[in-house]
Amino acid sequence: MLSANEAQIVQKLNELEQRKGELPSFAKLYRELLCIQSKAKTGFMASRRGFHDSIISQAAIPDRLAQGSPLLSFSDLSLDWEQVKAVFQEVAAVVARDSPDSPGEIENLKNIASSSPLLQRAVRDWYEGSSLASVAETSSVDKELLSFVVQAALKPFLSLHSEVLQPKVNQESWRRRYCPICGGKPDFAYLDKERGERWLLCSRCDAEWLFLRLECPYCGTQNQDALAYFTDDEGLYRLYVCEQCHTYIKAVDLRRTESEVLLPLERVMTLDMDRQGQEKGYKPGYWLQSSVTWN
Repeated sequence: MLSANEAQIVQKLNELEQRKGELPSFAKLYRELLCIQSKAKTGFMASRRGFHDSIISQAAIPDRLAQGSPLLSFSDLSLDWEQVKAVFQEVAAVVARDSPDSPGEIENLKNIASSSPLLQRAVRDWYEGSSLASVAETSSVDKELLSFVVQAALKPFLSLHSEVLQPKVNQESWRRRYCPICGGKPDFAYLDKERGERWLLCSRCDAEWLFLRLECPYCGTQNQDALAYFTDDEGLYRLYVCEQCHTYIKAVDLRRTESEVLLPLERVMTLDMDRQGQEKGYKPGYWLQSSVTWN
């Protein structure tokens, strides 16, 4: 069953499809993955009574945050590997329909799902920021394709963990370049309506956290000569760029919006900003290797 937020996203995409006659392929893929992930979240919660109280010790939370450690190490994740396998297979099937020219790789993705040790290794490597090159080479799968499928398969479970833990984060004291929940990098940002403060959105679990306006969220430079942003004619969207690490991050200024903004949808429907950023010679900052060292 779709959550209220997910239902709004699907409704907006359906309305856009009715107006345009057809959605772009990336939007249709996003809608289908969202439905798969929503179903997985419902199944997970039905099988995990007491999940909210069993993630990590409440006493450990302040210490981890004070030390700059994300709240969830891989061993802290509450995962049912049969559920992960099922979602992984569903995502691979969707990708297969969109990638008819690479049937061999899609079949190899299915082989990863059928091997519990290989699937768990791929998930752990992805989560801890290690290279997926070894698993990809062993399985004859493109590394980027494998990363996409793993991320899409883990998304529902990570977002559920995030929903539970995010209220426990002191936003004023975190302000780090990686997610306080899962350690992921941000891939979107927004300026809030109240004070125009900048918030980052995790590329993996959708957690939001407060961040400095004048700092690169990827390399950390505060050199004002290296930081800039481009904006559209209405000033609604911003493309923040860093000359030091040559990265960009997209953002929306909520002070300039009248209707509700669905942030997960915004990151998908602003792909033209990605094109513009890459044409200017910048790369998405979340592509950089993870800055979190997991113990």
